[in-house]
Amino acid sequence: MGAESLLIFLIIGALAGWLGGIIVKGYGLGLIGDMVVGIIGAFIGGWLLPRLNLFHGTGLVMELVSATIGAIILLLLLRVIRRA
Repeated sequence: MGAESLLIFLIIGALAGWLGGIIVKGYGLGLIGDMVVGIIGAFIGGWLLPRLNLFHGTGLVMELVSATIGAIILLLLLRVIRRA
């Protein structure tokens, strides 16, 4: 992975984590926390969405949408675990 690809990956992860934190109220994790949530969310979205036959597109926008959906799922799971 080149430096440019890594930078794009981190930016998409940060944006996805930030959007996930806005959509799932109550999670302000900071820049590093948002990046981690977004990156993990990207893996969740990239794995889960094609298996559900929802969509699987290419490009930065589709990757951001997929990572954001994964981040939302991760944040909702964290909320359920914290309540239990």
